[in-house]
Amino acid sequence: MQVKPGCTFCGIVAGEIPSTTIAETDRAIAFMDINPVTEGHALVVPRAHASDLLDIAPDDLAACALLSQEIASRATNRLDADGVNLFNCSGADAWQTEFHFHVHVIPRFKDQPSRDRTIRLPWDPTPGDPEEIVRVGTRLS
Repeated sequence: MQVKPGCTFCGIVAGEIPSTTIAETDRAIAFMDINPVTEGHALVVPRAHASDLLDIAPDDLAACALLSQEIASRATNRLDADGVNLFNCSGADAWQTEFHFHVHVIPRFKDQPSRDRTIRLPWDPTPGDPEEIVRVGTRLS
C-alpha cells in the first residue's frame, strides 16, 4: 500500500493520527470530519495514497464510492437525514486542501438549522447556450 510521509490522511489510515473511524474495508476507510458542516459529516478515503481523482486507482475509487454509499445509507437510517451530498474536490483550483483523495459524505437535515448549516451549491444554476453545450460535449465524446 502506497503511503505518503506527512500526509494527514495517510496518518489517519495508519492509526498514527487520532480519528473517529466509523467504517472500513480492505481498500477504504471512513471517519468523521473534524470540521463538520452538518451533523454526521464524514470523509471516505482510500487506504493507499492517491493525491486526487485523477491519481486514484480504479479499484480504490470503486471502494470509496461503495463505502460512501454505505455511510450515506447510515446517515439516512440512523441519523434521520433527509438527504445526503457527496462532494469531492480535485485540485487546488477546485478547493482541494488535503491532497489525499477523499469524498465528503454530508448528511442534510431539512428545516433543522441546529443540525444543518446553510450550505449552497458553489454555482448558480442558469441555462447554458445549447450550441456551446453541444460543442464542448463533442470535445468530451
